[in-house]
Amino acid sequence: MVNQPPLLLELDLYDSDVALKDGLRREGGGWDERGVREYARVMGSAEMVKAGELANRYPPELRSHDRFGHRIDEVEFHPAWHDIMQLNLRHRVHNLPWHDGRPGAHVARTARHYILSQVEAGSACPVTMTYACMPVIRQQPEVAAEWEQLLLGDRYDPRCVPSGQKQAVMVGMAMTEKQGGSDVRSNSTVAEPVDSGGPGTGYFLNGQKWFCSAPMSDAFLVLAQAPGGLSCFLVPRWRDDGVRNGIQLQRLKDKLGNRSNASAEIELRGAWGRMVGEEGRGVATILGMVQLTRLDCVSGSAGLMRQALSQALYHCRHRQAFGKRLVEQPLMLNVLADIALESEAATLLALRLARAVDAGEKESAFSRVATAVGKYWVCRRAETVAAEAMECLGGGGYVEESVMPRIFREAPVNAIWEGSGNVICLDVLRAATKEEGAIEAFVDEVRLGAEQGNGLAVAADTISAALKAAREDPSQARLLVEKMATALQASLLARYSPAPLVEAFVATRLSCAHLGMGTLPPGVDLPALVGRAVVDAEG
Repeated sequence: MVNQPPLLLELDLYDSDVALKDGLRREGGGWDERGVREYARVMGSAEMVKAGELANRYPPELRSHDRFGHRIDEVEFHPAWHDIMQLNLRHRVHNLPWHDGRPGAHVARTARHYILSQVEAGSACPVTMTYACMPVIRQQPEVAAEWEQLLLGDRYDPRCVPSGQKQAVMVGMAMTEKQGGSDVRSNSTVAEPVDSGGPGTGYFLNGQKWFCSAPMSDAFLVLAQAPGGLSCFLVPRWRDDGVRNGIQLQRLKDKLGNRSNASAEIELRGAWGRMVGEEGRGVATILGMVQLTRLDCVSGSAGLMRQALSQALYHCRHRQAFGKRLVEQPLMLNVLADIALESEAATLLALRLARAVDAGEKESAFSRVATAVGKYWVCRRAETVAAEAMECLGGGGYVEESVMPRIFREAPVNAIWEGSGNVICLDVLRAATKEEGAIEAFVDEVRLGAEQGNGLAVAADTISAALKAAREDPSQARLLVEKMATALQASLLARYSPAPLVEAFVATRLSCAHLGMGTLPPGVDLPALVGRAVVDAEG
């Protein structure tokens, strides 16, 4: 076909991504490079790319009753969804750090999640929930004894049967209610003890949940009001006696994006569950899960950016206009270079945050603040990148076959999930106040990239003072978190990326307000930025 790119049937999701390869090795996951590369090879195959398309073209459907009128409360998926989920579990995207305790396991697993998000981001939701639930499960010995080994399994089983009949299970989450949203302390779902009550014992839960993530899961972490206050519970789909638990799916959400994945409104009618953690400490109990899901919001958004960039680069390297390839046109080159810069900064940050998780208590203070900062900023930038990359393809990028509309629709979910913008920024202020050493750890990390003239030393000096001012006037919290994020990204780029990228980022993100993509100033080495990110896999 005249002046059209050849079909891009296979995606090179690892070897073409310099920032990912370098970051995996640098941040401690290099021992698993073979595993990451193999997952990337299979996930980027024509078969899996097609599966991702089908899973989104034919979204899940609710089957509340069987043909005889009995409630079954099941979700029916296209076979392509199950193919992708099977691959995810086989490659342990859902449990690698808990299965393999070597240093760097969270980094290696984050690399996989980043790759998954480029092909079929909807399946990342149940994978993330299952990965993130383990720290919560392990807080309660009775629950861990029942569920941990099943969570370590790698054989995907989509059947709706009791967990004892499976070799691996998935765990979802149900926290938010329609009257409160992010204000989970206003939850009205009630948990009554079966006997004396307390951690590890049984309760009956009654109430409604406005958003249940991954409603096809084998169990759910749920927040409900116990006699002693808001508490956390593990609620299985099936009771121990082999009867379906009292979890009724009222309807599936008709969402903007993330359409391959089911999200549901549910009603708990005498649903049996075990209390996890201390009574009245539900938010604190589930916080470990929230921290890991926020990490996945960062890596997932970084993955979406990378795929949007790859599609734009591929198109512009093959399409001609006005006598030149699009990539040779100066203004288009500026846009592509700007997107590439944003993508690399996001990838570096995601992998650095994963290393902080691997470090455990040693870097917990840094992780607590930096993950929230990254979650706010990278998720927001993914929305901008998706729109700009789509525009690089012109009208062709606006049609479904290009995959760009799916990326564009997918981008906002990570910004909203696990705390929308305002919630995250206020959480940064809260963590800065309550987490001892958090701000010092964050500032020290920024200083690691400080060199004469790059502006990071000044940025580091101003963060502490700006945090104090923002606590007094929270209306400026978004601006502060943006500055913290760009300072941290600039520091990572200064240490690990070529000089042209560092100079461009400092000039446009650190030293002034970045007005939009394609506004890199004169003097920036645009070909160097684009060349580092180039994708040239032809089908």
